[in-house]
Amino acid sequence: MPLPALRIDQVTKRFGPLTALAEVDLEVDQGDFFGLVGMNGAGKTTLIKCLLDANRAEEGQIELFGIPSTRTEARSSIAFVPERFNAPFYATGRDFLRLMLRLYGQRYDEALARSTIASLDLDAAALDKPVRAFSKGMTQKLGLACALLAGRPMLVLDEPTSGLDPKARALLKAVLRERHAGGATVFITSHALADVDEMCGRMAVLHRGRLRYLGSPAQLRASHGDASLEQAFLRLIDEPRAA
Repeated sequence: MPLPALRIDQVTKRFGPLTALAEVDLEVDQGDFFGLVGMNGAGKTTLIKCLLDANRAEEGQIELFGIPSTRTEARSSIAFVPERFNAPFYATGRDFLRLMLRLYGQRYDEALARSTIASLDLDAAALDKPVRAFSKGMTQKLGLACALLAGRPMLVLDEPTSGLDPKARALLKAVLRERHAGGATVFITSHALADVDEMCGRMAVLHRGRLRYLGSPAQLRASHGDASLEQAFLRLIDEPRAA
């Protein structure tokens, strides 16, 4: 049986007196399309920073494909796009992709770069423009294109549709489904619960740093007798034990 793509075992992270994560336990299998949801401040980004070893948990352990996340080689298996993605303002789109692919150990291919940005509705002219001339949506598409071009077995995307218009959002979902169908593990955080319901086979709900649900979107909806994932989520976090 293959190792999980991601294993989070009893992870606790504190910032002074604040417990940002409390004994979080979850696994993401290889080939999963997994969604992590929660309100602002629930601990989603903190958890991602811990798996990237940008934050070090006080307790517990995280593994990526069986390798502790504290080891540099663990991160060679993932491509990551943060929620607030910013590329160097002075670089052109092409400069940025070329540099990042070099860091990923990949060769820059002009035709592949053009087809990838086109799949996200980013015009080929963006390759020649400096990033300072990009809109928020264009910048987000550039970061997503870089992650897709990296060709890693796992994509970790923090609010990937942030700043995208409806067309680009639909195109991104199609691209992620295609990558998932090709065997990639996709791990996203999202406030767009309809997207999670539509795309993710499994999901987790973080609330005030604690894991409140782990399972499929359909199971969460069914357990609360609701037609929408949004309503099921609201009922979940309003339960007395959520406090």
